[in-house]
Amino acid sequence: MRNFRRIAALAIAATALTPAIAPAALAQAARADGKTERPLYKDAGQPIDARVDDLLGRMTLEEKVAQLVAIWLKKDAIQTPAGDFDPARASAAFPNGLGMISRPSDRKGVAAGTANAGADVAANRGPVETATYINAAQKWSMERTRLGIPMIMHEEALHGLVAPGATSFPQSIALASTWNPGLLEKVFSVAAAEARARGANLVLAPVVDVARDPRWGRIEETYGEDPYLVSEMGLAAIRGFQGTTLPLARDKVFVTLKHMTGHGQPDNGTNVGPASLGERTLREDFFPPFENAVTQLPVRAVMASYNEIDGIPSHANKWLLHDVLRGEWGFKGAVVSDYFAVRELVTRHKMFKDVKDAGARAIDAGVDVETPDGEGFNFLVQLVREGKVSQGQIDNAVRRVLEMKFEGGLFENPYADVKLAARRTNTPEAIALARQAARESVVLLKNANGLLPLDAAGIKRMAVIGTHAKDTPIGGYSDVPNHVVSVLEAMQAEGKGKFQVDYSEGVRLTEGRVWAQDKVTRTDAATNDRLRADAVAAAKDADVVVMVLGGNEALSREAWADEHLGDSDTLDLPGPQDQLAREIFALGKPVVVILLNGRPYAVNYLAEKAPALIEGWYLGEQTGNALADVVFGRFNPGGKLPVSIARGVGQLPIYYNRKPTARRGYLFGDTTPLYPFGYGLSYSTFEIGAPVLGAGTIGVADKVTVKVDVANTGKRAGDEVVQLYVRDDEASVTRPLIELKRFQRVTLQPGERKTVSFELTPRDLSLWNVQMKRVVEPGTFTISAGPNSVDLKSTTLTVR
Repeated sequence: MRNFRRIAALAIAATALTPAIAPAALAQAARADGKTERPLYKDAGQPIDARVDDLLGRMTLEEKVAQLVAIWLKKDAIQTPAGDFDPARASAAFPNGLGMISRPSDRKGVAAGTANAGADVAANRGPVETATYINAAQKWSMERTRLGIPMIMHEEALHGLVAPGATSFPQSIALASTWNPGLLEKVFSVAAAEARARGANLVLAPVVDVARDPRWGRIEETYGEDPYLVSEMGLAAIRGFQGTTLPLARDKVFVTLKHMTGHGQPDNGTNVGPASLGERTLREDFFPPFENAVTQLPVRAVMASYNEIDGIPSHANKWLLHDVLRGEWGFKGAVVSDYFAVRELVTRHKMFKDVKDAGARAIDAGVDVETPDGEGFNFLVQLVREGKVSQGQIDNAVRRVLEMKFEGGLFENPYADVKLAARRTNTPEAIALARQAARESVVLLKNANGLLPLDAAGIKRMAVIGTHAKDTPIGGYSDVPNHVVSVLEAMQAEGKGKFQVDYSEGVRLTEGRVWAQDKVTRTDAATNDRLRADAVAAAKDADVVVMVLGGNEALSREAWADEHLGDSDTLDLPGPQDQLAREIFALGKPVVVILLNGRPYAVNYLAEKAPALIEGWYLGEQTGNALADVVFGRFNPGGKLPVSIARGVGQLPIYYNRKPTARRGYLFGDTTPLYPFGYGLSYSTFEIGAPVLGAGTIGVADKVTVKVDVANTGKRAGDEVVQLYVRDDEASVTRPLIELKRFQRVTLQPGERKTVSFELTPRDLSLWNVQMKRVVEPGTFTISAGPNSVDLKSTTLTVR
């Protein structure tokens, strides 16, 4: 979905036809004795299927279509000029009801024609204002529409609820670096509770795209390049947001899986570019996170992706959204359009003459709800009457929406408790969890001569350098947290009474870093020359230097329009950061380099010359505290890379699970990554043994247990991630050299040894054969274990 400037081309009203009776109370049938009979659909004791059937039978075509659209750009149609919900205006604009409000935390929405994607609009609503707004909207929907159908209220929640004051956790790519699904479940339980406390009942998260191109500005929104890791992190996020069963608990929200699919490997690395992928690659690498989610958990919403696959955009792809998603996987929920994606079948994909035709194709392909506003779907009533869309197609889509509302308990209580909204936001427990998540996200890339952790007792003066040491980036899809702890703030707190902390900006990447603002202005060379000279002068007097480099939200982001770009043709560090590092290193001081970024940069110079190098990604509101914990040894880093880090764009694609013929070699270059998938160091040392099989030979339908010993051979307690990989040695189709199949993050005291036990199933050994059937083929499989995708010990499994 996209939070950006668009001009709504069509009227928001779903229909011009109005039922004769409006109040919901009058929808009840009159009995012979003069009393009214309560409709079956309002009886919470009845089965959901029966309630849906009863309600569908009472709805007009216009009321049905109203359930399939949302409102965002034109929220002024349902609000007062001050931004309060207005029942009278809502009834005039939507006489047949309304299915969904997009981003109710937006104070006014993004008015048509407003510049900078709303970046210059007043601050969004806080918890009390949002709960009050949603309650008023739901009261109108329940009491002032004929049938009293509650609305879905969706919000963004990529790494925490995107709303003022909500807890900001590390960005998705950082959370993936924890390799700790249990932690993610806790994180998104907090995000769900904060969202539901304000009245939201659906979030547009998690993103389960497999990301295979670091040029793509949205890579930070993903859990990395491996389908199994993405699947496990996605499942954990769903359990946190939604739980494992329905009906929905009062502190949970429905999830929306994003974006189906191929979104993470676009042509040229540019957002919404075609995904030039074959069916086997889709099934092996891009489908698994979606398939695992909808087959293992009660997911009720999936968002289609903007891109095309083999000439067919996802929003027009019936094979993808119907045959595969519903037919093969049994998905029962609703397919939600990405923001303006139905319109983009006209404007970007150039397939149709107008949004009416695009709407007809989208609903036929399997799209059930159009967001953020009704455009193409506003014509559905007309399309039905023209015979271009069937009544059955409308009924099927509406049924899925109504089922979600019943399963969410919204007919019984769609309201938020205004008194609790603020109390349940950014609690001390949530802040502590944000700090723990940030600490576990940190990946130690280099620690020459054991520079880290630092000993405060040996420091008299520290220089903290870098614009983002003070002005902390936290990543896209963020609002304004209550407080973001910067690296500088944390180091000053660390040094209080112990050592002096001097700050110098050193380098400035951009003039401002507003994610939503269209224009990005790079800082001029003269300014950076001055800043660099000041930083070198400050560093000369220091005992130790902490230098924060990387990127920011303006330099790597979702490119949602031609005038709002966010992808890159280079992986080099932006601006003169290497030059700053070169001059600082020349001083011969102990230097700790911390990277804060969303895109994995090709940090060749830093990898070679930096004494200590930390990949922090975007760490959320507890950035500084978490990094101070790591730098001073209160927390031993144990994060692992969820992506391979390239040496440069010429190597791309560089994902680890390559085919045998990939990367034969360059004439004068290196085909290996700078840092491999799964890599990450610790202040301790670990030994991982070769995998031990429960049985050396199994049948094609059998499972096998794999045990791996891991020991802490160092002097500090710490975490290691035991990673298990599989290679199909002989097959009827080509197979990757290795594929991650299991992992576990374990904490070990010095000298402690544990045995980690995994179970491999036939699914883990299967492939898609020449006939595109999933099968396990007899033969041998190499089973490997290690701390990353390169340093592995192996054994052989035979399948007969």
